[in-house]
Amino acid sequence: MKSISVYHFDAFSKEPNKGNPAGVVFNADPLSDEEMQEIALKVGFNETAFALNSEVADVRIRYFTPGHETNLCGHATMATVCGLYTKGFLGDKKEFTIETKAGILPIKIATGASNEILITMRQASPQFVEFKGSRKELAISLGLDKSDLHEDFPIVYGSTGAWTLIVPIQKLEAFKRMKPNNKAFPEILKEMPTSSVHPFCLETFDVNAQMHARHFSSPYSGTLEDPVTGTASGVMGAYCARYIKNNKVEELNLIVEQGQEIGKDGRVMVHISKNADSYDVEIIGTAIFVKNLDVSIEG
Repeated sequence: MKSISVYHFDAFSKEPNKGNPAGVVFNADPLSDEEMQEIALKVGFNETAFALNSEVADVRIRYFTPGHETNLCGHATMATVCGLYTKGFLGDKKEFTIETKAGILPIKIATGASNEILITMRQASPQFVEFKGSRKELAISLGLDKSDLHEDFPIVYGSTGAWTLIVPIQKLEAFKRMKPNNKAFPEILKEMPTSSVHPFCLETFDVNAQMHARHFSSPYSGTLEDPVTGTASGVMGAYCARYIKNNKVEELNLIVEQGQEIGKDGRVMVHISKNADSYDVEIIGTAIFVKNLDVSIEG
């Protein structure tokens, strides 16, 4: 057996044990794919990220759920960048690039008013695909009634690096009633059976926030719910610009709240700007170190 140091960070929160936990492994080049997957399974967070050397960017990051590798993860990127910066791996660089399976993405680091580290992450260009499944079956899979779904906005798959089904909900109170049946998702999401499900509404607990959401995992990922999601918040901002604002805004700044229902209250800032063909999507967030974990794997 060999012992691997995994650093636990909480992303999109300024206080430990809120926001979204992620595991981070530095200097991960010696690890095999199978070892990375084993570590992610044993850590048990929604995502564990592995920082590696890159020939095309400043750092390469791979992301693993307990069940499989994924192309991109916002909260695990926040955690990894915070760790790389605070532990001196980046020197004094505050602008750099990361290599991911969703492409090479620019990162910027700034210091907030309370000296917290603010990380800006550019995401891939948003893509949307129509959901053609049953609205009734989808509502039931979330523990809701069809009447809870918003009639004015479409249900679509969206991606800025990872696909999720964006589901507009009428009222904030419905989120407390949600009891997802994740195992039912693949049969309902016929166009993209491995997609996660991201219900949102325009009512919020925090008067400073503009959108509230929850994020339910694909059953293939080995987890049930992601407390505060970066990639989903990014594509949800692009959804807002396209479908709610009807492509009539050049720029959009949003605060997305998430995690209240499960005691993991967090915030994601989303910046959307229109370009010639689509939108540029950036998310801004924080992360905080919680503790070090030692994971034993075969070796």
